Amino acid sequence: MSAVLDSLSHSLIVEFCGLQLQSPIVLLSGCVGFGEEYTRVEGFSNCDVGAIVLKGTTLLPRLGNPAHRVYETPMGMLNAIGLQNPGVDHVVRNILPALDFTETRFFANVCGSTVEEYAEVTRRFDDSPIDAMEINISCPNVKQGGVQFGNNPDMSARVVEACRAATKKPLITKLSPNQTDIKENARRCIEAGTDALSVINTVMGMAIDVESRKPVIGNVQGGLSGPAIKPIALLKVHQVSEIARRHRVPIIGQGGIQSAQDALEFMIAGSTAVGVGTSLFYDPFACKKINAGITGYLQRHAMPLSALVASLHSAH
Repeated sequence: MSAVLDSLSHSLIVEFCGLQLQSPIVLLSGCVGFGEEYTRVEGFSNCDVGAIVLKGTTLLPRLGNPAHRVYETPMGMLNAIGLQNPGVDHVVRNILPALDFTETRFFANVCGSTVEEYAEVTRRFDDSPIDAMEINISCPNVKQGGVQFGNNPDMSARVVEACRAATKKPLITKLSPNQTDIKENARRCIEAGTDALSVINTVMGMAIDVESRKPVIGNVQGGLSGPAIKPIALLKVHQVSEIARRHRVPIIGQGGIQSAQDALEFMIAGSTAVGVGTSLFYDPFACKKINAGITGYLQRHAMPLSALVASLHSAH
């Protein structure tokens, strides 16, 4: 039995920006707090995932947006938390020391309202045990920074360049779907020094209460996640994957993944790793099922995980 388990775990190992991940699954920022929210669920283990992306972190503490912040939609969820967090110094001094870095990898999520703030948050995480940093230039529910950087290739490149100068740790740039040409943005971010790409962040959306005739979300707009955005996310991964492969830049594909089949589709489209987020809210054990499903698929097709990634391109 131990030999079978050994084989199972090794078949899912992926190399990502020089880091070895024990599974292609990455838990997405904002969905597991600072890594502690799912450790309270009996039977959940960080060993089931390759990496956990911590909650978005700014230079100074933020209270976030006014309520309501979350609203369930058909096949999805709107959220406008507004990057509520205790600030980078508190995270580095008080939260990171409590994390078990022997169980899985931990990626910081770097946020800011200015290029300088992004660089300073990156610098402070550089002097910490964090394994890598995701640059959040594409958050659709903050009034300053966020999406205004992610939808402008020039601004995106400036942020990545500033962060690159502040650290030697791997940088992952989170791309927005709410832009004209995601391929051009990806190219500019790669040229500016990003080591990987997260594709995609949430899609802008809103909901209206017909009785009050007012927006449900206090911020008016929020980010739509969940199965509703999966076809959009798959297309964006496919569009970005050609330039990413050319530069040997891996992709974390994300957007509506709730099953092994979803994860497999994203890897076939070009993702080295896959992000799981919204589905954890209703199935905390989704990762175990996804891992088992991927392993079963690889065994049935007698292929390694590496051969699966971007196999859509080789098929044409």
